[in-house]
Amino acid sequence: MSMFKKLLASVGIGSAQVDARLEQDSLMPGDMVRGEIHIAGGDVAQEIDDIYMYVVTHYEREVNDSKVKEECILVKHRLSERFTLLPKERRVLPFAFQLPYETPLTIGRQPVYLRTGLDIKNAIDPADSDFIEVRPHPLMAKVLDAIQRIGFQLYKVDCEYNRYLGRRYPFVQEFEFRPIGPYRSRLEELEAVFHLRDGELEVLLELDKRARGLLGALEEAFNLDERYARFRLTEADLNRPTDMIADQIEEIIRRNIR
Repeated sequence: MSMFKKLLASVGIGSAQVDARLEQDSLMPGDMVRGEIHIAGGDVAQEIDDIYMYVVTHYEREVNDSKVKEECILVKHRLSERFTLLPKERRVLPFAFQLPYETPLTIGRQPVYLRTGLDIKNAIDPADSDFIEVRPHPLMAKVLDAIQRIGFQLYKVDCEYNRYLGRRYPFVQEFEFRPIGPYRSRLEELEAVFHLRDGELEVLLELDKRARGLLGALEEAFNLDERYARFRLTEADLNRPTDMIADQIEEIIRRNIR
């Protein structure tokens, strides 16, 4: 019977189970992720080589003129050394680690989730996945609000492969806005990319100008109709009225579409 149970456990029947329980599943980039891993032994003793937790997201990449989704592991957090899990034994392991500042926001259909698993030799590794909500950092929220105050509407958010703009990871999250106010005749769209770190937010703006006449058509044909600008905010800017941030962004736009 024991050998039969071992055989079943090797294919996942009567094997150990793992369950990650988070203190909270709504977080901001840079927050601490805290919780407990609950492990339940199966019908036989099993050697647990490793317990791991990944923070995972996806991004799109263009391959042969079509877009494919690729997985990106933002964090790999190891929780335990090797140990033997006895039949029906229960263990609880606390965990805590920082969510990277580069974690994308879960706006739209962008997924971010924790994948927890046990590494068991000669067996199917039991795993558990938990989706989390990633909210904007207050500096990000201030910029998003400011852009909308000057007449832009957020219409698309996605993560795209970009080795040039991506830093720690091979992608960036792009926030695309359409003008619905005074810039409708001058801009096709405005894109924003955030680079957040401790105490500071760097914002890259891309302005896609509307083609105007022959010169405008030539600029568009050679991708010269796009303008780029950068600015930074610090924690001190949280005390500034959002309208002042909006004025700053509007001045950048006016300077770049002359």
